[in-house]
Amino acid sequence: MVDWKKIALFAGGTLFGTAGVKVLSSDDAKKFYTNCTAAVLRGKSCVMKTATTVQENAEDILADAKAINEERDAAKGVYEDQAADTVTAEA
Repeated sequence: MVDWKKIALFAGGTLFGTAGVKVLSSDDAKKFYTNCTAAVLRGKSCVMKTATTVQENAEDILADAKAINEERDAAKGVYEDQAADTVTAEA
């Protein structure tokens, strides 16, 4: 016994698939894909600019933090030297 429902579904799917391929390969579809790709590239460019700015700011912050720590270490060394001199003088 032939299952006409399965045959009809197969034929309909084939027809729909063929029509879909023609629609997807049309000039209008290509224009749409091109515009979408252009928008993605613009978005990528914007993200890359932001990432570069964040990276530059992070480098500046790191350099400033290192300078602060170096100043603190230098000041701490002066205080330790003064404390050692005081202990030596009292003894």
